[in-house]
Amino acid sequence: MRKPVIAGNWKMYKLVSEAVSLVLELKPLVANANHCEVVVAPPYTSLRSVADRLEGSGIKVAGQNLCESAEFGARTGEVNGAMLRDAGCEWVIIGHSERREFSSENDALVNAKLKAAMKTGLRPIVCVGERLEEREAGRAEEVVRSQVTGSLGSLTPDEAMPIVVAYEPVWAIGTGRTATPEIAQSMHASIRRFLMEQFGNKTADLMRILYGGSVKPDNIKALMAQRDIDGALVGGASLDARSFAQIVNYPG
Repeated sequence: MRKPVIAGNWKMYKLVSEAVSLVLELKPLVANANHCEVVVAPPYTSLRSVADRLEGSGIKVAGQNLCESAEFGARTGEVNGAMLRDAGCEWVIIGHSERREFSSENDALVNAKLKAAMKTGLRPIVCVGERLEEREAGRAEEVVRSQVTGSLGSLTPDEAMPIVVAYEPVWAIGTGRTATPEIAQSMHASIRRFLMEQFGNKTADLMRILYGGSVKPDNIKALMAQRDIDGALVGGASLDARSFAQIVNYPG
């Protein structure tokens, strides 16, 4: 049985005081959400303040990125996995499409970051997804297959099992356009097939695959009704406590 994960990616939003206010409002709204794991990913500047306010709750904290080196060293502007753990993180987002596009992250770098996260005991959410022109050219599965196999390359089945994959069609991130539940399910089923080819049936059956891309309270139920959708990586809707709580509490 795959327990769903609902994760909120705050991106480059919220000052520390705003981040604290958000989680203080969110905590009681999702206090009974035992059906899923709840994760929030604030910007670096708010990690410790948010983690302190969430201590003892069921909400976990994620970093939005990390350095591919697990070691300390002369890496100006970088943050390694140990620093994220020290700031209260248990999870980390890796390879988000915005990182791939604006910071030129490729699958090899995503794979290195994944290994660095695992080395420091962080639970990774690895993002994959095609651009609109790739989907329109009929290359969506080809692109996503390449990202899955490249980003998770050289792992053993046991190493891969705890990893969460997030399918985020780039054309649906922050655009208001959402893949229909059927389109999302089709790609999720393909991703699970790619994982089976790479790691075997047992591992693929247990790995969780999230959907991301304009997830909102009014579409979460239909998405979560799909067989291979195991949760959501939520962007804009996670910046409002009540909106995100509605998504978390989707069975209600």
